[in-house]
Amino acid sequence: MQTGVLRVLRATAASWWRHKELRRTGQTGQAQRLERETVLRDLGYLRQAATLPNAHVICGEGGTFLHLGWTTVSTLAPIERFPLAALAVARGTPFIDIRPVTDVIAFANLPRVTRDGSVDPGHSGAGRSVSLTTYIDMVEKLGARILNDPRPRQST
Repeated sequence: MQTGVLRVLRATAASWWRHKELRRTGQTGQAQRLERETVLRDLGYLRQAATLPNAHVICGEGGTFLHLGWTTVSTLAPIERFPLAALAVARGTPFIDIRPVTDVIAFANLPRVTRDGSVDPGHSGAGRSVSLTTYIDMVEKLGARILNDPRPRQST
């Protein structure tokens, strides 16, 4: 793991209000232990983002979500204020920016991205799952911006 990534994760953990409060009240040992646990947890999320085929980050008006199969890490803040998601994107995780999407009804009716990589082509309607690349095709038609696009490039 790169030193810069660890620095960001450590700084983020140290800046959390609970950890700052523990330091302020003299409980530095407990603050350091909790910060270490936070960094290790976040490193695990980054490893999952790098290895899971359907891992992706979505940013919209409702916040930023790092989808990792059966786990989702989220915040109400934009990606610019969510260092873990920004690091995942910087390391190559697909990023879907839905802030430009204006048709919220069409977006809400999209199927979800499959969690485990399997797709059931016979299943339709509510609860339907599609691959990440199919989902990206759908949201791109609605106006979303894609970074680190996992779809194969087509040469002309």
